Amino acid sequence: MSAIISLVVLTVIGAGIDIAIRNRIHSHLFMDTQRVATDWIASMGPNGIPAPPATHKDLVQLVDSGNRVITASRAGSGKAPLTSPFPAGQDRLQYRIECQDKGRCVVLTAVRVLPVQSRLFWNGEPHAVYAGRAEPGLLATRRLELFTAIGVLLMTAGWTWASWRLAGRTLRPVREIREKVTEITVRDLSLRVPQPSGRDEIAELARASNNFLERLDTSVRQQRHFASMVSHELRTPLAGLRTQLEEALLYREETDPYETIRTAVRTTERCQAIIDEMLTVARVRTAALTEPERVDLGTLAQEEAAARTGGVPVRTVVKGDVTVLGNRIQLCGVLTNLLVNAQRHAYSEVEVTVERSGDEAVVTVLDDGDGIAPEDRERVFEPFVRLKDGRRRDPKGTGLGLALCRITADAHHGTLRVEDSPRGARFVLRLPLPATPSPR
Repeated sequence: MSAIISLVVLTVIGAGIDIAIRNRIHSHLFMDTQRVATDWIASMGPNGIPAPPATHKDLVQLVDSGNRVITASRAGSGKAPLTSPFPAGQDRLQYRIECQDKGRCVVLTAVRVLPVQSRLFWNGEPHAVYAGRAEPGLLATRRLELFTAIGVLLMTAGWTWASWRLAGRTLRPVREIREKVTEITVRDLSLRVPQPSGRDEIAELARASNNFLERLDTSVRQQRHFASMVSHELRTPLAGLRTQLEEALLYREETDPYETIRTAVRTTERCQAIIDEMLTVARVRTAALTEPERVDLGTLAQEEAAARTGGVPVRTVVKGDVTVLGNRIQLCGVLTNLLVNAQRHAYSEVEVTVERSGDEAVVTVLDDGDGIAPEDRERVFEPFVRLKDGRRRDPKGTGLGLALCRITADAHHGTLRVEDSPRGARFVLRLPLPATPSPR
């Protein structure tokens, strides 16, 4: 289709070029023949009529009012008048192209002799001079059209070939991306599509595809890891529950059914707690902050601290107005888990500080317990990871509380880390502050 369009466009251009060249050649011939005719007429004077110009290429004729040849140049003698009719009317000078036979056409200028000269030589009878030249072979033999057609075909072929090459080079990255995408499966998301250099649409597509594959790979790996840990955590209590039930069936005389039921209830409660935590983690990971609300972290921290009536006391320090955009319920859950964890490990007091630091809101939860070893400060945020002291202080815990806090912080484009402190464990939550609108 593109080749046909190119052929049509180039044909139109070629026709225009052909007409322009033909008109240009005719214009030069008209100027030359006009010069020859006017020079001969100008030479006619009291001394008589000079001989016509003796050039082999100029056809020069002097004709009377009856369009009969009176005298002619060597090239124009013995020929019929170059044109007809006689140039009458007001136009003393006329340009004509005559093609009287199958030979070359003649490009000529017809100029009437001045009235003064007509009265001097012919008693006032009008006479005219015809000066012409045969069209060059380029026009007479149609070679110009032939060369133009050949040029149009060659340009069409060249344009088509160049377009094909350009399209091939342009679409080659797309083909490579498509071939690589067909190799990527859910089992192996580590492959990436070829990423060409530059900032064009294909390069942007490749970069966006690789970013998407990176996020998808991370999500799938997290999901697999989470599923494996969940299955491991549920396998142990379920296996114990099955063993107890089988023992109760096999040794009915030796087993207290009520104790078996109580143990089964405790086991199912633990499984239920794990499932509930799992659902909460999944909900936070997949939920989007479509309509975040303004949350006053200082007020939220004071309310959560006041609700913690049991255990060691919680002291709250709020420095200024600290408001962020986010999900109030999820942020409340983060503070609750951090306070529960801090009270569990503190000896006498938990301190909560809410303040601004640059363009971030900073919430610090500090206890005066034994602290967390540097090598375990990242492990405590992994799902189902429980340190030895944590298992001792809370045997019924699921190990998902701090993991949920980290996931919630990430969902709010913030961070949650364990930082250095002179005593106890120091959990620091950092959230971005909303942008302040510029004054108008």
